[in-house]
Amino acid sequence: MRMRHDAEVTPTEWDAWRRFAFMRRQLERALEKELQQASGISGADYDVLLTLLDAGGRERRAGELSELLGWEKSRLSHQVTRMVARGLVARRECDSDGRGTWIGITDEGRRAVLASMRIHAEAVRRYFFDVLSDSELETVRSISERVLDAVHPPACPGEDAGADGERGEACDALTTALAAGTDAALAADTVGLAADTAAQPSPAR
Repeated sequence: MRMRHDAEVTPTEWDAWRRFAFMRRQLERALEKELQQASGISGADYDVLLTLLDAGGRERRAGELSELLGWEKSRLSHQVTRMVARGLVARRECDSDGRGTWIGITDEGRRAVLASMRIHAEAVRRYFFDVLSDSELETVRSISERVLDAVHPPACPGEDAGADGERGEACDALTTALAAGTDAALAADTVGLAADTAAQPSPAR
């Protein structure tokens, strides 16, 4: 791997960066469009809901959720406020810590994310996995790890010990969940929603 210690960027490097940045924006836009058409939720909605769906008890502390998503707390607060208004998540104060807040997924939120998971997975496959060979996919994975190591985000600290190591495990779990579509989680929640629906009285005709 080349190591440059000066600030000069070559035309070839700029071209690679611009193509990468343009590709990322277009891919995110395409995935966002698929989500909106499938279930009426945004990419941000989907990320929040999937992260909560993967949590034990279907809720997380606001600070943990912010860290896992890589968002500023203010961004998460505004996003959660909008989602609470739409009935996708619920917010409650922590009983043991007056300064803490829990964010939990509602039944409506579960329905929305479960309706989106398969379609989102199919879109990711169509736009990303299917256009790459196995060796290219491994290269992308390796590049992503090296860039993340350089950036060193708090939610993905790699092999750091202590609290950072715990955050690394959480990042691994989130990455697995964001692969969209963990069949076990999908099946379990589908069964749960079916049971909830069956328990509700039929509407009067």
